Amino acid sequence: MEWHKTAKVFTAVVRAGSLSAAGRKLGLSPASVSRHVNELEDSLGIRLLNRTSRRLSLTEAGSIYFDKVEDILQQISDADSAVLRLSSVPRGTIRVHSRMLVGHQYIVPALRRFSDLYPELCVDLMMSNFEMDIVSQGIDVDIRIGKLRDTSLVARKLASSRRLLVASPEYLATHPTIREPQDLMQHSCLTYRLNLGTPVWYFRKEGVAEIEVPVTGLMTSDNGQAIMAAALDGIGIAMLNDWTVKDELAEGRLTPILPDYDVAFSDFETGIYAVFQKSRYLPMKTRIFIDYLSDEFKRRLG
Repeated sequence: MEWHKTAKVFTAVVRAGSLSAAGRKLGLSPASVSRHVNELEDSLGIRLLNRTSRRLSLTEAGSIYFDKVEDILQQISDADSAVLRLSSVPRGTIRVHSRMLVGHQYIVPALRRFSDLYPELCVDLMMSNFEMDIVSQGIDVDIRIGKLRDTSLVARKLASSRRLLVASPEYLATHPTIREPQDLMQHSCLTYRLNLGTPVWYFRKEGVAEIEVPVTGLMTSDNGQAIMAAALDGIGIAMLNDWTVKDELAEGRLTPILPDYDVAFSDFETGIYAVFQKSRYLPMKTRIFIDYLSDEFKRRLG
């Protein structure tokens, strides 16, 4: 910021009343101070200081320039101080986007303790099942499921997870037994609305070639909570992340199906990630929030 330095030298000369006094204050030689002032005058094409062997005085242009520059330098100093305060104490607003299920089940419940720890930091939380352009939307952290494909961003893994097939005990008691993936073609499978074609579920396990099974059912939705509610009501079989149904499995309200297989409807990688922009200086508020979420997921999911 060369102009910034030159302007500071000029204002220091005016306040000190001499090149040597300004140099002592700035840690510069009188020759260096003189060079900065000359460069400033040359860039503007006008004399700012009247210089004699005994004293310095401002020209009319110099007086106008000094008044304006002094205000600008003070504003820059105030801006620097404000930014330094933000970097030392987390405050302000952090804009967060999250997928719906993980947002409802894990992000929202974690916010009370976060606000207790960082009372000057406000979380602006948005939730949807769409991938956000975090740059254009001004989002600090995006909580996503699955691998990051945009190499211009950074992803930090918060938790591992895998998808499971689940159904209610009531549904399983009144429908044919499922022993292999192809048996699902005879069942009501609750699917995500991904495209207009027939949904396909993918299966893999060690020693067995990957299997593709086209599935149909009594309901399709773009909302994971709706699919889980339908599974709990006995409408059909759902494919959900293990962290989504942790409590329901433990309480016996849902039962796992074909647990020896890894399952997917698009990608087998289903970890939970915090995605943010690349930066040499990651804002403290962003780093603190991601670190906090990482600890929360470890605490709740082990």
